[in-house]
Amino acid sequence: MTVESVKPEAQEHGQASELREPPLAGGGFPLLGHGLKLVRDPLAFMSQLRDHGDVVRLRLGPKTVYAVTTPALTGALALSPDYKIDGPLWESLEGLLGKEGVATANGPRHRRQRRTIQPAFRLDAIPAYGPIMEEEAHGLTTRWQPGETIDCTSESFRVAVRIAARCLLRGQYMDERAERLCLALATVFRGMYQRMVIPLGPLYRLPLPANREFNRALADLHLLVDEIVAERRASGQKPDDLLTALLAAKDENGEPIGEQEIHDQVVAILTPGSETVASTIMWLLQVLAEHPEHADRVRDEVESVTGGRPVAFADVRGLTHTNNVVVEAMRLRPAVWILTRRAVTETELGGYRIPAGADIIYSPYAIQRDARSYADNLEFDPDRWLPERAKDVPKYAMSPFSVGNRKCPSDHFSMAQLTLITAAVATKYRFEQVPGSNDTTRVGITLRPHKLLLTPVPR
Repeated sequence: MTVESVKPEAQEHGQASELREPPLAGGGFPLLGHGLKLVRDPLAFMSQLRDHGDVVRLRLGPKTVYAVTTPALTGALALSPDYKIDGPLWESLEGLLGKEGVATANGPRHRRQRRTIQPAFRLDAIPAYGPIMEEEAHGLTTRWQPGETIDCTSESFRVAVRIAARCLLRGQYMDERAERLCLALATVFRGMYQRMVIPLGPLYRLPLPANREFNRALADLHLLVDEIVAERRASGQKPDDLLTALLAAKDENGEPIGEQEIHDQVVAILTPGSETVASTIMWLLQVLAEHPEHADRVRDEVESVTGGRPVAFADVRGLTHTNNVVVEAMRLRPAVWILTRRAVTETELGGYRIPAGADIIYSPYAIQRDARSYADNLEFDPDRWLPERAKDVPKYAMSPFSVGNRKCPSDHFSMAQLTLITAAVATKYRFEQVPGSNDTTRVGITLRPHKLLLTPVPR
């Protein structure tokens, strides 16, 4: 899947006065504005905004926020230098990711950081991770026992963290810390979403139980990262991995980067990637249970490619339907469902004036489910990604890893592990939900099932 560059149509000199103010979305509440709707049913709220315009004004507490609702304009937003990574989402994430990591940095620092981490994710570097991905994918199938109940949240986080840590950080700090990360992330991301849509500032510093739980979880995440970095320094080892590259990195003046930047970079490697990949694995397991016909097609495809041997990293390129299952799961249930930007200068988007400093919000979830872009938009249909049908999907109607200079550097890394895991588990098991399972969508800064519990049934 590829994307192409589009830019907002330039306004001719003298036309600035003709720019319109975007319409205000209805249904706001006093003081809270539209924040209450974003808490109560955010997916439905964001999905209906396109009915009111290509760009729509929202009120989040005292702030005015601009919602962009069309594929073309979200592509223009991501590619234009008039907008930067900032706004309510990133402000809420700074408490987790810090201000000096690649996820939240802008300008020259961001470009330097991208150069530091990019070699680890080059296409020619990814096959070296293949044996680790294979081991972890098949480790799931051997750890699970027929008839037992699988807690898909903990299992998905465990495999996502182990792959990230073993491939990129080369540490021996897997199981216990993966469990800590799983528990802490659930609390932190839930709290950060609330802080984004209802910005009540000082109230979040009160010693209330929810605030104390949030602060404990956040502290444990940062302690985990400090342990990882300290262990590497103490070992004196310099394996060819991303952590070694960070410890050897130089700033714009040729000096070693600071400890805070190293810390924030490791957080940015472990946390968002693990959260988004784990959430996607959960949805893929839900898909295999809900759509056994596609699970059977995955198994048949794997067996035709492998001849019956265990699926390997080298087989991923040949697993067309399996890859399409992954893409379609990401379309319907994107882990990253909401993104924000901030206008660097007064600018124009879709014929509307966007003031300097304005916050812009858009929803990949809403874009990727829009009936204007997809026939049978709510149906799970992996075959829509066959070449003859995928060409009909509008530009930027499917950008799971974003575009432009903020495109996720680990897109190929992530797709490889997701396809391999899907192939490995679908080949060995069918899945059934068990009593107590709840596969409805839990909304935080990412999307995942509330509590997906499955039983593996041997094929």
